[in-house]
Amino acid sequence: MQYEPQITYDDNLKVWSGGEKSNYFAPHLSIGQIIFREMERHPKLIAQISATEKTVLTREEVRFNAMRVASYMRELGLKQTDIVGLMARNTTHLVAVAYACFFNGVPFHSLNISYEQETIEKLFRITRPRLIFCDGDEYERVLAAAETLQLDSTIISMRHHPFGCLRIQDILTTPIEDNFQPSQLEQGPNQTLAILCSSGTTGVPKAVTATNSQNCIFPGFLVTTNVVQYTHSTLDWFSGLSSIINAGVFSTTNIIADNDFAPAFMCRMVPEYKIGLVFQCPSHMAMLANCPEFEDADLSSIEHYIFGGSRCSLDVQKRVRSRLQGGLIFSYSITELNGTGTLNLHFDEKPNSVGRPVAGNKIKVINEEGVALGPHEVGEVCLFNGQHWAGYYGNPEETRLIRDSQQWFHTGDVGYVDEDGFLFIEDRRKDMLKYHNIMYYPNEIETVISQMPNVAEVCVFGVWNAVNGDEAAACVVKRHGTNLVAQDVSDFVKEHIGAKYKELHAGVIIVDDLKRSGNGKTNRRANKDHFLNVQKIKRL
Repeated sequence: MQYEPQITYDDNLKVWSGGEKSNYFAPHLSIGQIIFREMERHPKLIAQISATEKTVLTREEVRFNAMRVASYMRELGLKQTDIVGLMARNTTHLVAVAYACFFNGVPFHSLNISYEQETIEKLFRITRPRLIFCDGDEYERVLAAAETLQLDSTIISMRHHPFGCLRIQDILTTPIEDNFQPSQLEQGPNQTLAILCSSGTTGVPKAVTATNSQNCIFPGFLVTTNVVQYTHSTLDWFSGLSSIINAGVFSTTNIIADNDFAPAFMCRMVPEYKIGLVFQCPSHMAMLANCPEFEDADLSSIEHYIFGGSRCSLDVQKRVRSRLQGGLIFSYSITELNGTGTLNLHFDEKPNSVGRPVAGNKIKVINEEGVALGPHEVGEVCLFNGQHWAGYYGNPEETRLIRDSQQWFHTGDVGYVDEDGFLFIEDRRKDMLKYHNIMYYPNEIETVISQMPNVAEVCVFGVWNAVNGDEAAACVVKRHGTNLVAQDVSDFVKEHIGAKYKELHAGVIIVDDLKRSGNGKTNRRANKDHFLNVQKIKRL
């Protein structure tokens, strides 16, 4: 391995450190300025290939397209205090939109295409974007949200264009501003680069600011000019944002696809494009490991296979590792950190660990009283990077809850650090669940089920599945004297909830009463254990 973090441990503070971080570029340069300069240096290199749209763009072509979009934004009068909305798949010209925002110092707020209408409106109510780029597939929903919120927004379609709408191809005809140069940032490296979506301590989505700091550039020892990289993550995930930043900064070739993730398709893509660097979420990783084509696929070109974002079964990790000549790397972070937190560069020696802190980062584990714990003691994982963070956009209250006065991020994840400084994540303190890396909360589903006239009480929880992540399941108490079966509940949720990832994929059981804690409150973990035990008995 080309890189080994210099891990130190402070026995008094109970803190593990990855050492000092050095910038690759002058610290005053914005991400947009760095990418603009690096694309000028390597104009003829292939910047991007779409495996689904069959397009190929050089770095020069991407740079000119980005300047055209940026010039269009300047003609509209967009300022660095404005927001650009995104709700789009990885199509050919999405990179031009992202780089245009970087060049102008205008942050984009990216939403996942799976979000239901209420969530779209909640998020855009926070940032109120003046310009929105979306796929034609989501155009009507975005338009409806803009009308409901009374946004004065221009909406531009990226693919499958509805009749009469403004298309990205129209924007790419914009003349480039004379002597075009990236804008100077009014707040320097502390200025917001992008706004992604996450969740805090409640089920209301949060708009997470990402800073223009070079901390968001992936560790360069894994990325070189001759690398071909691939991720299926869209720009609402940090892995998607990081991927296009890496491609711009390190002159890699970025492979994209705008289809739903298909493991067999990936098995064909890897040898066709000689993909050497993969960023993948665990659900896609499990789908890949379980598909029939996996065992015979030629994965020999992959030098680094990086995964993270949620739990992944050790069995799936080992199956993927067995097919790689290069390394399998578990990465851990939270969106709020604005960069990579830890990396496991020693999977064979420390399987299932998310690794040790990268340069510039520190980790500690605390108990419920906030006291730091030593090696092998289990508690809440906290992260520190010493970087400026603007917090949740428009939500200082939630910002204070996740980052304390000493600038430590409280992740809500439970884990421990071993004697060698390797972090292991055991569970999540929060009730928040992830299905295909899309976050949701049990109480959202409980609210829907409670509307059923025959339901007295309900407890929803996640049952982990290697492919899907946290599948929702429910224990339901029926009202006395009524008839209710499990299928009734599943059907009702499917009918009344707007997102597939919130359906009861793991099932339902009808119970006489819910499991409760000593104070009478519903005990989610105890109900989950009871559900799993009932399911186990059924299988016997």
